[in-house]
Parts: sequence; structure tokens; C-alpha cells
Amino acid sequence: MLVASPTAKCFTDEPIMLLVLDVGNTNTVLGVFDRVVKVHPDGDAKVDEAPRYERLVANWRVATRQGSTVDEYGVLFRNLFSMASLEASGIHGIVISSVVPPLDPVLRQVCERYFNSKPLLIEPGVKTGMPVHYDNPAEVGADRIVNAVAAFEKYGGPCVIVDFGTATTFDCVSAKGEYLGGVICPGIGISADALFQRTARLPRVEIRKPARVIGTNTVGSLQSGLYYGYLGLVDGILELLLEELGKETRLIATGGLGSMIGTGSKYIKTVDEFLTLEGLRIVWERNVAARPGLTPKAPQKTSPQVSAGASRKTTGGTVRSSSTPRSSR
Repeated sequence: MLVASPTAKCFTDEPIMLLVLDVGNTNTVLGVFDRVVKVHPDGDAKVDEAPRYERLVANWRVATRQGSTVDEYGVLFRNLFSMASLEASGIHGIVISSVVPPLDPVLRQVCERYFNSKPLLIEPGVKTGMPVHYDNPAEVGADRIVNAVAAFEKYGGPCVIVDFGTATTFDCVSAKGEYLGGVICPGIGISADALFQRTARLPRVEIRKPARVIGTNTVGSLQSGLYYGYLGLVDGILELLLEELGKETRLIATGGLGSMIGTGSKYIKTVDEFLTLEGLRIVWERNVAARPGLTPKAPQKTSPQVSAGASRKTTGGTVRSSSTPRSSR
């Protein structure tokens, strides 16, 4: 049985929480996981096993702003905590997946100044537990690896993760839990923006599923073309991927528009809104929480077997470092 940490007095009277941040080109998603401990049938907490951060107690989606200062981000994050009645002092660990390199030093300072914690960034040297079979693993965005880790942990393999962000990515994982590669397409938002910017009379429209395919006005026609045209793109790619990976492949949608597009697909059966946050939690636990020598307040680099964004193809051995790539989200 699992219980939330506030009731597990054997550890602390203060909730022990993990803050996860997924920094994309358009949006930044934050989540807070509460710590849980295993409890014996007699009600005593099992102290010989490391508690896990398994309960998502809060999450937010904010705009990614490269021009914001450390204090501006700090005030924003602290205000979000206050609105959710959470104490910043309860954060005992932070993990970040970022595809916006200029923001990395800013967010590091935010974590240290406002949460008194050094963050763990998903970068070379971080253990993910997933071999990366890419010609140059340094080209794989940290968010894509995190999604793959979470999907395989939760749903098994083979699987394909479709992440609807600034770009739409299709990431493939083998039955053995190996990252195989994938597909990158312009996101539906980029497609809509390009249509608006390159035409003189077509207006910018809300991206939504129209009531019918045949539009009876300009707005309805545009919405139908964007939605059903993009849905056709997604299902067309998934059909080809299923031919390569096998019909038993699990298909999972995530991202900001995952629910809208994913539920319309004839192939996608699972929409997991918090897949990336779960992946960050899993990677954190593999690097810090399960290692007694590492303290949550100051995570350290470990000698990895598998790494996100390595400089060469990995097969489970030690990887070499290289700069974290900019993802297309």
C-alpha cells in the first residue's frame, strides 16, 4: 500500500516534494510530485526502501519567455506555489528538461535562489536506463528521451509516443526498451501561423475540431482543413510506423494538443497528458532518489550507462558528453 508523505511521520512532518520542469520553445510545464512511502500491513512505514515521488499534486503550463530574469521566473514560480497552497520549502529536489539552452543558467539560478536546491538537468551524464540507437544521439532532444523512458516504463514496448508541441514528434521504442528514432513534423500551430502570414485575406483562427468537415464559411473551412488535414498526417505516419514496428505497438499521445488530436485518431488509444512530467520523475529517481549517497538538495552527476544526448550511438555502455540539442518543441 502507498500513502502520501504528509501522513508518514517517520520521515518528516513537512511534505517532501519533487519539482519537475519541462521547458519547451512555446510553453513551460511544471509539476510537483509528493513523496510516498510503502507501508506494512501493521501501519508502520517501511524505512528500508527509498520513498518514491508518485503523486502529482499540482501542475501548471506557462509561456516560455527567454527574456525573463531570474527574479521574474522566481516570483512566477513562487506565486504558482502560493495559489496551490504549497510551500517552496517542501521542495527537496528539482529536475529539468530544457530545449531552450539560453534559459538553462537562468533556471539554475532560480532553483538555487528561490528553492535552495541545485537542479538535475537532463543532459549528457544523466542515467536514463534507455539505449539510444540514433546515428548521433546528441541530436535527440531531452524531452523526446524523457517521453520514451516514461512510455516504456508505463506501457511497455514496442511503443510510439506522439508529442503535439511546437513541432509534432513521433518517437519509437523497441520491445527491449531501446530508443530507435522517429519522425519530426511541423506542429499544427506552426501550420496555422504560416497560412495566416503567407495569405492576404485568410484570418487567424482558433485551432479546434469543427462540427462538420464541410465548412460553410472561411473560418469553418480553415478549421476543417487544419484539423482534419493534420489528423490525416498523423494517422498516415502512424500507419507506416505500425507496418515497421508491428500491429501490437502501443500508441500514446501527449503534449499541449495531445487530447484534441489524439482522441480523433483512428490509431491512438491512449492520451497521457502528464507523460513528460512522469518521465522526469522516473529519471530523477534513477539518478538521485534511489542512491543513498546523493542528497535531494544537491544532486550530483553519476557515471552513466545510458545518457540522453550522448555524442555517439550507445548500446548500454558509458557515453561521452556533448552539448544538449535544441529540440523542435
